[in-house]
Amino acid sequence: MKPYWVKTGWLIKKIFSGYVWDIPAAQKTVYLTFDDGPIPQVTEWVLDLLKQHSIKVTFFCIGNNIDKNPEVFQKVIKEGHTIGNHTYNHINGWNTDTAAYLKNMETCRQSIIDKSGIDTKLFRPPYGKISREQAKEVKNLGYQIIMWDVLSADFDTTITPQKCLDNVIKNAANGSVIIFHDSIKAFPNLEYALPKVIEYLKEKGFSFGTLS
Repeated sequence: MKPYWVKTGWLIKKIFSGYVWDIPAAQKTVYLTFDDGPIPQVTEWVLDLLKQHSIKVTFFCIGNNIDKNPEVFQKVIKEGHTIGNHTYNHINGWNTDTAAYLKNMETCRQSIIDKSGIDTKLFRPPYGKISREQAKEVKNLGYQIIMWDVLSADFDTTITPQKCLDNVIKNAANGSVIIFHDSIKAFPNLEYALPKVIEYLKEKGFSFGTLS
């Protein structure tokens, strides 16, 4: 597993200030986000848990998964969650030319519109990897580029579920944008950590917001 940072430092946020890293609020608020769905069973498990706690979140969806799992995507929409674009094939911007990157984004956009009627202007680059030229063009199209303040690292199969939990509860603060993944690979860590994260944050007086 390549190295990654769990808590995004102030210097990174300053250097890449054109991206959304966190959203400080007057009241203690965090923003749960989920990448890579919709996936049968996994996304549905997340939705059931969120419903139990009356929490709305933001799902950054892969277009190909929307097309393969339209019923699951419809459930996400029906339950009132916010949708973001996560490209059609989860492509790495650093390994993709700008024209191809924008085309892949547009294909995802069309899948979202076709299945929901929603034309979202929220975008998260897969792996957090996007070139300056790509970012400029994405922003010119009216998108907000949503990054993160806290990374659960649930996708990392080399860490324990407890470590995944600690990554979040030890770093979450007012305004944190927190990433989980509703994917098969992440599910062992997600299934353990997410319920405990929600209970912890509620006990600490946090509310849960959606991105817009």
